[in-house]
Amino acid sequence: MIVSTENLSKSYGSFCALRDCNVAVESGEIFGLLGPNGAGKTTLLRTLLGFIKPTSGRASIAGFDCHLESVRVRQNTSYLPGEARLFRRMKGQHVLDFFARLRADCDRTKCFEIVERLQLDCRRQVSRMSTGMRQKLALSMVLAIDCPLVILDEPTANLDPSARAEVLDLVLEARGAGRTVIFSSHVLSEIESTCDRVVIMRHGQIAHEQSIATLRKRHRIYARLNGPQCRIPANLSDTISIVKESSSEIVLESTDSLTRVLDWLSTLQLSELKIEPVGLSAVYDHFHREDSRHRTNTSLFHSASSPQQGS
Repeated sequence: MIVSTENLSKSYGSFCALRDCNVAVESGEIFGLLGPNGAGKTTLLRTLLGFIKPTSGRASIAGFDCHLESVRVRQNTSYLPGEARLFRRMKGQHVLDFFARLRADCDRTKCFEIVERLQLDCRRQVSRMSTGMRQKLALSMVLAIDCPLVILDEPTANLDPSARAEVLDLVLEARGAGRTVIFSSHVLSEIESTCDRVVIMRHGQIAHEQSIATLRKRHRIYARLNGPQCRIPANLSDTISIVKESSSEIVLESTDSLTRVLDWLSTLQLSELKIEPVGLSAVYDHFHREDSRHRTNTSLFHSASSPQQGS
């Protein structure tokens, strides 16, 4: 376990920014933090790095206490803040040189390799770079540091689509090299495509933890019936549940392989059938979108977002 927190909390007067957070991150995984602005993601990351003193609870990284041994924690961590501040009067290449000398574990050659991959002209002065270009410059430094843990707070903010895709590839390569990555983002598709696990934060608390591998097995099945209401057979009762149903329509959710489910569905009298992955968006909606509970006012079958498909 490279990162661990126990009832970690942070209050500012009567306002609780972080409340009883319990997080455990395994070595070699990409761990996602998901939630809207103000959910507590950045507060959690800054507390882990020792920049913020917790009100109560404790946290450790690589066996070092995040508050009492914060210098050792940061020696084992590479961190990209949400708003990276760089020397505006320096040229990009000189900024890279400076940070490569500042940290012995920062590989200067790799810095410039990442610059090339992100298609950044680092001969420009930082003050003449766009926000996206400065983000690329900061990423080039952070991802070139050879340390056990990489913490990225909104790493793809202000980047164009091709650069976003390249950053996600770099994150996956970091995991392939045995490093652990904590990835904070608002973009559900980025979390879903890169992370092994994700926690959804809400009002400073961990609202839900989700394995992405388990999530990929979940499917929502929308069916219109021609015959009598269906009854789930006993051999599928542990993997299928009824989400909604009416006299002519039913919505099921499957949490395992679809092979047995499809065999059973083929025996029913159905006029229409639609199957779609549940996806991280549905899980996120459950915790963060109040209007999601009102979607049942429309037809069960046509409430699905994807176009109609035949079985």
